[in-house]
Amino acid sequence: DGLNHECVSVLCMQLCGNLKYYQSHLYSTVVPPNEVTVNYKHGLPLITLTLPSRKERCQFVVKPMSSTVGSFLQDLQNEDKGVKTAAIFTADGSEISASTLMDILLMNDFKLVINKITYDVQCPKKEKLSMEHATEMDNVKSLVHRLFMALHLEEFQKKREHHLLETIDHLKGQLQPLEQIKAGIEARSEAKTSGLLWTGLALLSVQGGALAWLTWWVYSWDIMEPVTYFITFANSMVFFAYFIITRQDYTYSAVKRRQFLHFFHKKSKKEHFDVVQYNKLKEDLAK
Repeated sequence: DGLNHECVSVLCMQLCGNLKYYQSHLYSTVVPPNEVTVNYKHGLPLITLTLPSRKERCQFVVKPMSSTVGSFLQDLQNEDKGVKTAAIFTADGSEISASTLMDILLMNDFKLVINKITYDVQCPKKEKLSMEHATEMDNVKSLVHRLFMALHLEEFQKKREHHLLETIDHLKGQLQPLEQIKAGIEARSEAKTSGLLWTGLALLSVQGGALAWLTWWVYSWDIMEPVTYFITFANSMVFFAYFIITRQDYTYSAVKRRQFLHFFHKKSKKEHFDVVQYNKLKEDLAK
């Protein structure tokens, strides 16, 4: 019994030792929970990482010839709402643009930054292809990319149209109250401008009547001729001064438009109507 007990003890020590050895050996092959790995399965890259909110490993299948860095980062945020910020940098710290294809990204090691935590990602090296095979693969990639664009073009156009219609509705909603204010300001400015033009006509009529009265009833034409000459010369000086100040020819349409804009901007300040914002919204709507 003593001998059997000693044999059992030795056997237990050997089994326990072997079990610990195998456990330690197996533990050494388990991927750390915070590591980002890249593997290939059926020819497609699999990026495996730990989601920050759920603390569980998740695999993302990448389509190298159609997926971009921006779409991959968007998939991360869609999968885990705890991903507030995500970006990808090269090994030397340069940020990679969102339009870069994943096929190009996976050629070299990179850094994945999620919520200000940096993960060093090592990409498995691909076997170098011959020149003929590489050219054939480039042609196939180009063909697949064109087919993908052709198949998804209608869907993209529908999404784009829906987005544009929503933007147009939003801009029209912002413009509607501004249009009402602008219409009121334009009506009052037009009335003031018309009143000013009629006032000018009335003054010219009074001036003509006064000159006629002085010519035929008070004085003679010999006395009034130099007076009318100097009045005409004074009017020419006024027109020339208008050109110097405004850099515009003195025409009735130009004067009317200029006076209308003067009244419009003056009234806009009183009504707190933002002309710059209104013009920007109109430009955005036109685009």
